[in-house]
Amino acid sequence: MEEDTDFRIRFSSLCFITDHVGFHGTIKSSPSDFVVIEIDEQGQLVNKATDEPIYEISKVLPEPNNFAKKPKLGFQNVSFEERSNQKVNTFVPCSDDDKNNQSGSEKEDTINDGTSGGEEGKVYALGSLLDEKTNELLNQFAYDIKEKWNFKSELTEPSPEFSLGRILDKNQRAILHSAIRQKFPFLITVGKNSEIVVKPNLEYKELCHLVSEEEAFDFFKYLDAKKDNSKFTFKPDTNKDHRKAVHHFINKKFGNLVETKSFSEANYNVGNPKVVITVRFREKPYKHRKRSVECQERKVIYTAFTLRKENLEMFEAVGVLAVKLGVIPSDFSYAGLKDKKAITYQAMVVRKVTPERLKDIEKEIEKKRMTVFNIRSVNDSLRLGQLKGNHFDIVIRNLKKQINDSANLRERILEAIENVKNKGFVNYYGPQRFGMGRKVHTDQIGLALLKSEMGKAVKLFLTPEDLDDPVNRAKKYFLQTEDAKGTLSLMPEFKVRERALLESLHRFGMTEEGCIQAWFSFPHSMRIFYVHAYSSKVWNEAVSYRLATYGSRVMEGDLVCLDEDGDDEHFPNNKVHLVTEEEESANTYAIHQVVLPVLGYNIQYPKNKVGLWYQEVLSRDGLQACRFKVPTLKLNVPGCYRKILKQPHNLSYQLIEEHDIDVKAEVSHVDEATLSLLISFDLDASCYATVCLREIMKHDF
Repeated sequence: MEEDTDFRIRFSSLCFITDHVGFHGTIKSSPSDFVVIEIDEQGQLVNKATDEPIYEISKVLPEPNNFAKKPKLGFQNVSFEERSNQKVNTFVPCSDDDKNNQSGSEKEDTINDGTSGGEEGKVYALGSLLDEKTNELLNQFAYDIKEKWNFKSELTEPSPEFSLGRILDKNQRAILHSAIRQKFPFLITVGKNSEIVVKPNLEYKELCHLVSEEEAFDFFKYLDAKKDNSKFTFKPDTNKDHRKAVHHFINKKFGNLVETKSFSEANYNVGNPKVVITVRFREKPYKHRKRSVECQERKVIYTAFTLRKENLEMFEAVGVLAVKLGVIPSDFSYAGLKDKKAITYQAMVVRKVTPERLKDIEKEIEKKRMTVFNIRSVNDSLRLGQLKGNHFDIVIRNLKKQINDSANLRERILEAIENVKNKGFVNYYGPQRFGMGRKVHTDQIGLALLKSEMGKAVKLFLTPEDLDDPVNRAKKYFLQTEDAKGTLSLMPEFKVRERALLESLHRFGMTEEGCIQAWFSFPHSMRIFYVHAYSSKVWNEAVSYRLATYGSRVMEGDLVCLDEDGDDEHFPNNKVHLVTEEEESANTYAIHQVVLPVLGYNIQYPKNKVGLWYQEVLSRDGLQACRFKVPTLKLNVPGCYRKILKQPHNLSYQLIEEHDIDVKAEVSHVDEATLSLLISFDLDASCYATVCLREIMKHDF
């Protein structure tokens, strides 16, 4: 295969942050020289045997970014519950006639103003699931919103928000969403990348213009509770036009969820009839008790396990497991991608497969250099980023000094390790993210997808390498003929992804729509992987430009992260700050706080030369109007922020002497000793060991 010249040029242009000399050496001489062990969110290595299920639902412990965007000073220490308890009964119970017209089994529950046991449970959950400070700030936020509305002040500025932080378990997020809406119906909750954000409910305010606030308060509580066979009744209303406006509002805003009807009150005055509007939930399709019981019995099964693989690409490993288990690749979830030429351990979850079924294939997959263990049932799938980081045990062989370096090799190695241990390394995305050594890099496919060039993306994916083997012969045949059926007959069975794509092309054709369907043969995590690869490539170029332009000094217009405890890329926008001229002069921030945006629709750019550089690159790549959404492939890329510097943790090392043995001699002959370096360290999620080693050795791989 031809040398990947473009790739080497791209990575040789990357910067260093440290100034030591470095040394030469060989990494990944064999997979056993590069061992990667995932560290789960609890800080445990996933290769350790465990008998206990993980990812179980427990008390919500949000990450510490719990503060309102504009906290109000001097907040009175009065909970909103105490204020809201003063409201009067606004729900009208069923009339006697209504009750008489219902059979015993069909009698509906009518919500009244008394607090039900279920509601008490939700309020209790909110008080117990959030820490005291967050609960107090949430009450303050709610109080501030009501005060603004009470004084008839319009929210003309951007709608205020309050962040509860990232809640990693989706069941816990669901509990919090419901609890907040029940306690504060005039607020809404929105999920953003596992973060719960609380905002004013502008529809609540709009309804208050039509009915009393007490009615609006109770209506939105009813709406959120979604209790089957329940109904809500507004106060009696004699004004037909007003009732019409209420009907119109509810049907316009919530017509797909509820329906409204008007009924005359019993014993009404004929001359002045009082009519009430009753709201009830629309009947769900197939709402039969027997069917719902069957659905409960068919609850989705999730089985967690640790996967050990050796010298195997992760997507290929998933493909093999899918075939053996009779499921599809998208049924597997994982927290992060792992190296190919290595021994790696990572947590995975598979849907629709029992632990017993997974154990049945243990022997079969050993031939594919895979083993599975720590097999157990769990409640949910994993998601990308759901890990604390990775632990690495690496052997660097054939250590040598840099050319024309006269210093002692051991001293050079010690100097390099201590330098990076203290100062860190430039947090580049590693070469494996882009398909190092291949003709077509993953970022090129990602760019084609962002530009909706589906056919081009398919051809890039199926571009052959300069090798004469069955896989590349099949790819070459496809590019020459676009004959998906013929290519399928040539493509080896173990190339699961290629075959899935070709089967779709055979079914739908090599048209634009056919190529879209072909990409849907890949799981969402893989489709988004290619787009992320493009964003990662641009980020690498951006950080090189930033360091070459401004060096290690924090400049006006830089973006810095205000969350010192943030260990991953998912900083919310309110944690990213634009450096001012005064802050630059006062050296308020350090270089390790500087972040750069990873492309997406929900990020801000630096307000200096680096920001202009981003715009030029997007224009260069034909993405000046790109919104980083590909609706046809259901891809939405919000973007994020990534620190430009990172440091290894728990770093340790050992130098060992290896002796070359002359096997040709009748008696073993020991030649000059060769040094090897055994080095171990932990890195945060989304950091690359090869990038850390590059900084230590001052050597591109």
